[in-house]
Amino acid sequence: MERSRAGSDIYKNKAMVERLKTYGVITSEKVANVIESIDRALFVPDGNVPYYDSPMPIGYNVTISAPHMHATCLQLLEENLQPGMHALDVGSGTGYLTACFALMVGPQGCVVGVEHIPELVSSSIQNIQKGAAAPLLKEGSLSVHVGDGRLGWPEHAPYDAIHVGAAAPKIPQALIDQLKPGGRMVIPVGTISQELKVIDKDLDGSLSVRDEISVRYVPLTSREVQLQGV
Repeated sequence: MERSRAGSDIYKNKAMVERLKTYGVITSEKVANVIESIDRALFVPDGNVPYYDSPMPIGYNVTISAPHMHATCLQLLEENLQPGMHALDVGSGTGYLTACFALMVGPQGCVVGVEHIPELVSSSIQNIQKGAAAPLLKEGSLSVHVGDGRLGWPEHAPYDAIHVGAAAPKIPQALIDQLKPGGRMVIPVGTISQELKVIDKDLDGSLSVRDEISVRYVPLTSREVQLQGV
């Protein structure tokens, strides 16, 4: 029974990827292969339909983003998630995208997830341990930490890729500082109106910023404010 169920889940995860390819969301084979390898069902709380293209609540007034948003961010960051590169996932939540990053940069790379809810950090580590990125977690090239993501994670900076999974009123300076020259950050910015911004740091340290798409994310804020649901 368990084997049959697992096979069915893997098929549904693959079908989700095929739908995103059909709709033109996924155009990269590398991104498609990574999303196929990380079963979304391991990262979505029971009672939800894991392969449905919608954000889903994970507790603590936050959500896991919809599959099309994860795919979009992976494609935007693909060139900065090459083997051996460093990546930072701010607001890592269930650990889903953190695990995807880890598969892309491989064992010679470094991926750090930062989440300020300790319970989510604990559960995300358990989620990752069940899937394809488990060896990278065990070996140490993938790690998840409790912390204020607005401050980044200086220990492993600078980062080739930074992803922020919540909307900031403005781009945190600490994240700009920890972005490597030649690196790219993808971050939703705004309050009532939000844009997914793509920030490239040139080799001379200057920044170029463009708006990719309009989005709706939960706010990037303090742990206390988040738990109040404000």
